[in-house]
Amino acid sequence: KYRLLPRMFKHVVGSDHVDFCTGQQQDAAQYLQYLMEKLDRAEAGATGTGRLVNKADEAEAAPKSSSLFAYKTMSRLVCSTDHKVKYNEKQPETILSLRIPMPESPPNTNANDSSNPPDEKRPKTDSESSSEERTEEKEEVPTVSLKSCLDAWSATHAIDGIRWPHLNNEVASASEENRFVNFPRYLMVQLQRYELGPDWVPRKLEVNIDMTEEIDLNNLKSLGPQDGEDVIVDADDSENNNSPTTSSNTSQVSIDEGALIQLMDMGFSMNGCKRALTAVGGSNAEAAMSWIFEHNSDPDFNDPLPESNDNSILDGPSVDEGIVSSLVANLGCFTADQVRAALKECGGQADRAADWLFSHMDDLDSAIATLQNKNSAQEPPNSLSSAVVLEDGDGRYMLVGMVSHIGKNTGSGHYVAHLKKNGKWVIFNDEKVALSETPPIPHAYLYLFQRVDSVGKPNNSF
Repeated sequence: KYRLLPRMFKHVVGSDHVDFCTGQQQDAAQYLQYLMEKLDRAEAGATGTGRLVNKADEAEAAPKSSSLFAYKTMSRLVCSTDHKVKYNEKQPETILSLRIPMPESPPNTNANDSSNPPDEKRPKTDSESSSEERTEEKEEVPTVSLKSCLDAWSATHAIDGIRWPHLNNEVASASEENRFVNFPRYLMVQLQRYELGPDWVPRKLEVNIDMTEEIDLNNLKSLGPQDGEDVIVDADDSENNNSPTTSSNTSQVSIDEGALIQLMDMGFSMNGCKRALTAVGGSNAEAAMSWIFEHNSDPDFNDPLPESNDNSILDGPSVDEGIVSSLVANLGCFTADQVRAALKECGGQADRAADWLFSHMDDLDSAIATLQNKNSAQEPPNSLSSAVVLEDGDGRYMLVGMVSHIGKNTGSGHYVAHLKKNGKWVIFNDEKVALSETPPIPHAYLYLFQRVDSVGKPNNSF
């Protein structure tokens, strides 16, 4: 009865984003992450005004839509010096990003084998050439199972350069493994089908995924400290002590959104790009790229940064201090704090911030105070509230949806979505909706799973 065109929805969601407001090809995982963050901000504002409540218990915090997808992971670190164990519970995430462990190509033993002389050269017919090309293309595409991707994510790996407080800040290596703390109602899995080629240009991996429509993750559930383990307990220890690539002031650095998108367009994860920009001051994309090449193999490269406890003038989007300095110098009549507040209100966009400042010049201090009061009841927009209880249940999941990219490279192509309804796959291709006889399950980029024990059992808090 009511129709909402996909392009209209995309325009509404991305109208205030530097890249999503354009018609250029964008990454589906980045768009989904941005959509969830925007929903978090809107729902936080509605909660502060009482328009959004917890329907199951009004005394409890109102749930967020992103909490349906939110999961936490627990890392288990074993010190190589004394074999003591440290457990770290990480911040909630909404997309599980998995690296695809590509199989190594077997060496070409026939190239230098003198016992096999080359065939006598002769012209090939068109049918022979096309047949060989099809055979080569078919043989070049490997198949990797989802289980291999999960095993690579959960495998024990070594970390060097960790500073251990219980050893008087002595540096020692460790082994680490990651496990789930909770199993969300919906699990969104991103397979990293893009990599940086030898020429430093992002390219798409040609690989088929052996995807089963039901998976069991119960063996990846964190069991916490076990009997017989010598667990390190240090209340003053922060996450950065266990991360060789995270400095103590990571969350205080303002990350430039344009630089972040530029790095993500090269195929790196959002968390990895944020770590890189944080390490180099927040806005230098070239320096961040150099940092990425040095640290992209670090085990915590794709982990989210720790949340900030900084009580700034506004809890809003991070701003680039370079833009702040430029506006202060060019406008000439506003303080750095005023400019910073305007940028946070306008999503970091300099032109909108300048318009906002001039439109509120009559009573600027009062306008900024109003913004501060409006945001005082809201939590940071890019993080899930610790007051919202994350869903948990049995770790068996069923595949209910996927997003596929049609195209050979990251800068062009087309996305289509598939959803499973009443046991049949339905394709959503812009405005066209139809049954799909051969859904591209091995070729999808994003996979949506639903926890089996939640089917037919809605969350009564919404």
